[in-house]
Amino acid sequence: MLRYISRTHILVSFAFLLILLGVIYVYSGYTIPSYSLCQQCDDIPEPGVKDILTDVWMNECPSSGGWRIGDLKMQAGLKYAQPSTQKGRTDVNAVTNWNVPLVWEGTFDPVVIDAIYKKMDPRVAVVVFAVGKYTRFLEGFLVSGEKYFLVDFRVTYYIFTDHEKEVPKIKLGKGRNITVLPIPSATRWQDVVFGRMKWATIAIDKQIRNEADYLFMMDIDSVFHDRFGAESLSHLSVVLHRGYYKNTKRDQFPYERRPQSKAYIPLGEGDYYYTAAVWGGNLEEMYKLVKYCYMQSEEDAKNKIEAVWQEESHLNKYSITIHSLMFRALRTHFFVSLLLFSSLFCHFFHIVSAIFNVKSEEDSLYCSHSH
Repeated sequence: MLRYISRTHILVSFAFLLILLGVIYVYSGYTIPSYSLCQQCDDIPEPGVKDILTDVWMNECPSSGGWRIGDLKMQAGLKYAQPSTQKGRTDVNAVTNWNVPLVWEGTFDPVVIDAIYKKMDPRVAVVVFAVGKYTRFLEGFLVSGEKYFLVDFRVTYYIFTDHEKEVPKIKLGKGRNITVLPIPSATRWQDVVFGRMKWATIAIDKQIRNEADYLFMMDIDSVFHDRFGAESLSHLSVVLHRGYYKNTKRDQFPYERRPQSKAYIPLGEGDYYYTAAVWGGNLEEMYKLVKYCYMQSEEDAKNKIEAVWQEESHLNKYSITIHSLMFRALRTHFFVSLLLFSSLFCHFFHIVSAIFNVKSEEDSLYCSHSH
């Protein structure tokens, strides 16, 4: 008489058979394919301006050659202060109303975060524009940058200028370089601002994307006067304007309020107001953002309108377009920066700022722009 075979026996036997087949499959020389939750990004058509919001955010996957969250590892044997769950900043708000951290100076260990990113050995591009009399700010910017900006990291300063001979010769650290890119002169400061988006878009597309992993856009009439470290190496870094971060109501932010402009933000919308003096992040994300500002300003020009604060207005519109679920805000000594830390499928987003180190010169020629 046949023995009774229970359902449990059948399931155990089936599982054993699957394991056995898997072992045979692996040892026979085949590799198990990996899968990504990102959509395939091949053969994406060049977008029209109407599709720019979709293009700059949704239609691109991270570069297959870029770093992943698993690459961010602390080196063995690193000595650092023990973190505490009981002590920390108590004088500031530490979380936004959409439940992501507000990161302030004193909320991270510079020894730890520098060690993590140095292991990756990233290439950092700094894009500045020194047009006309603005070449007089180059020496202060570069000298202070060599003292404070991502020390011991690989950095290239990309200097766009119409006076190549006035670029000073500065002693640079190991792995640090200056690349001078000639551009035409401009008569209005607004043209310089719009030109930044145009020339930066072209340069990133044709040259910088092959030479850098991260990119910062900075105003040349600035100096570093304290550490600017790896906490700034992020998916995107944007800085809260020092004039509007404390108690300003959103309806009082100097957003573009004219509906005819592509930078238009209605009353009642927006979380913070960001300055265009310093912004940066992962190179491909910065390319999307710079290209967005450029294309939107071009659309405005076709409609015979100019956003009230040029690319700064478009930058703020972009922040609302992708919205703040992706951002963390940070206040530092001279500027307040926005941080982002989110994991969406195979994307890793982390915005951290170190913009407390940048101080705009009070005698800025473009005082009307630094509102």
